Amino acid sequence: MKKTSLLDAFELKSENRTVVPPTDYEIFKDKVLLDELRTKIIENLLDSEIPESASLNEYINAEIDRSLEGYDLSNLERSHIFNLIDNEINGFGPLTELLSDKSITEIMVNGPDEIYIEIDGQLIKDESVSFINDEHIVRTIQRMIQPLGRTIDASNPMVDSRLKDGSRINAIIPPLSLRGPVITIRKFKESIGDIDDLLRMGTMTPYMARFLEACVTGRLNMIVCGGTGSGKTTLLNILSSFIGGHERIVTIEDAAELSLNQSHVIPLETRVMNYDREGEITIRDLVINALRMRPDRIIVGECRGKEAFDMLQAMNTGHDGSLTTMHANSPVDALNRLETMVLMSGLDIPIKAIREYIFNAIDLVVNIERLNDGRRKVVSISELESIEDGTIILKDIFGFKQDGLTSSGAVNGEFVRYEFKPQVLDKLRSKGIIDIDYIFEDETKDGKK
Repeated sequence: MKKTSLLDAFELKSENRTVVPPTDYEIFKDKVLLDELRTKIIENLLDSEIPESASLNEYINAEIDRSLEGYDLSNLERSHIFNLIDNEINGFGPLTELLSDKSITEIMVNGPDEIYIEIDGQLIKDESVSFINDEHIVRTIQRMIQPLGRTIDASNPMVDSRLKDGSRINAIIPPLSLRGPVITIRKFKESIGDIDDLLRMGTMTPYMARFLEACVTGRLNMIVCGGTGSGKTTLLNILSSFIGGHERIVTIEDAAELSLNQSHVIPLETRVMNYDREGEITIRDLVINALRMRPDRIIVGECRGKEAFDMLQAMNTGHDGSLTTMHANSPVDALNRLETMVLMSGLDIPIKAIREYIFNAIDLVVNIERLNDGRRKVVSISELESIEDGTIILKDIFGFKQDGLTSSGAVNGEFVRYEFKPQVLDKLRSKGIIDIDYIFEDETKDGKK
């Protein structure tokens, strides 16, 4: 009788995997016994062969029952074991239910018993799931990236890619990671939302939203800056939704996360080296190529290297209204980093000339932060006002002033609109946008009006 190995069946079932919604169960009380049984069952299954006529699920269930013979387990503990093994066969092991939980936005695996999740901006250590050992983590990584045509091993110990649902996975193993394999997954949101969602969450005020909409429509060049997990990409995606449907948009990303609804969007994605250390296509390569594609707008998911000069060049040569994000703690820091990136391109350009180039290219810097209570807020919208003694002067148009914490730990503060008319209003008026003057005519500082 022809036999099929479990590994073959394992791969076949992976093709059309459906994630089972999480079920309520109690944590297996004896962690040592849990790991012992889980290891025993998985090894027995991987070493076994399934008769062609046998049902895969029935065979697996029978093997689990045989492995549990002689153990005094409650029904809940047995159900927990069956659930874990089902996740190993049909899902992504211990991460299966975390990936299916829509309330979780990020998953961080630091070790077999050290798994953190992010919910509503707060990091929580999840005690309900665990891996058997480091090898189990590596096996799970390989399972996740294999359908993507990627691999991870001692000669290629780092991978950064996106899963089929759009979630971004970063994994790093020894010898680069000194504490064992580490996984970081930023989950894909089916609906990134719109500006109304940001208003409901208190990320910004209606005045700020209307101003940013006018700036995008009026083709101002903008940088969205902030720290890791602050919501830069989400904000960039929402700002991009204000671009007219008649415009040709080229998006450039390392791992595609933007989701634009316009009809004329050309998404480009970088490519990593192959096994022969060849074939790499960088952000800079794509920015240079995008200039030959007759774009009306260029949107760079994240600017962090030599591509900065080419992006500025595009902004200075007719591609107004381009957008990008950047890791930076403040608008001043963002411009300093941009300056450093231009120097990385290897061009022999005086610092003064670089700063003038940046000043002529960038109109606004929008800074978004994740506050101590997990909420995300646009803490400043600044314009590049002038250059004095070779230094770019930034001036805040809107801001968020923090004033300590409430008794519940929430950040206390208020949005403000500073009492002056920004210079960018003249650029907007020249583009025919005159319906936001009312924002700056009111003498109140209350940005919430």
